Amino acid sequence: MNTIYSSQSEDNVNIVFAIVTKQDFESLVALRIAAMRESLERVGRFDPIRARDRLKNGFKAEYARHILADGVHAGFFVVKPTDQMLLLEHLYIHPDYQGRGIGAIVMQSIIAQANALGLPIMVKALKESRSNGFYQHHGFEEIEQDEWDISYRRPIGTEI
Repeated sequence: MNTIYSSQSEDNVNIVFAIVTKQDFESLVALRIAAMRESLERVGRFDPIRARDRLKNGFKAEYARHILADGVHAGFFVVKPTDQMLLLEHLYIHPDYQGRGIGAIVMQSIIAQANALGLPIMVKALKESRSNGFYQHHGFEEIEQDEWDISYRRPIGTEI
C-alpha cells in the first residue's frame, strides 16, 4: 500500500494512511460492518446489506484512505472536498482498535486539511453512536437531526 501520511499515537502505535483502490471495497465493507454493528443493533437497524449499499452509494476510492496501525488494517475514512466544505462521509475504526487515539489522529489530519483550504467540515452520525461525543469533542456543532442521524458542522478554524 502506498503511504500518504504517517504519525505516532499516544501509545506508540505507528499510524499510516494509505491509498484505497476499487479492489479494496469488500474489505472496507467488512470493516464498516464490524465498526457499526453495535450502534446499529442498539437502534434495531443492523442490516449488512444496507451497510454495504450505503458504502457503495457514491463510493470513490480516490477520496478514501486506509488506516493502518502498526501495519494492521485498523480502519478507513472517506473525505470528499467540495467548493464549500470537506464532507467526512465515513470514518470507521475496527472495534479492536477503538479508544486508542487513532480516530483523533485521523481527525487532526482532516482538520488540518480543512484549515489549510479554509473550509468547514460536515459529517453525519447515527443518533445512538458514541461517535457523537467524538465529533463534539473535536469542535463539531450540531446543525440538524433526522429520524436516525445527527448532522454536524465544524466551522473554519474552530479551537478544541
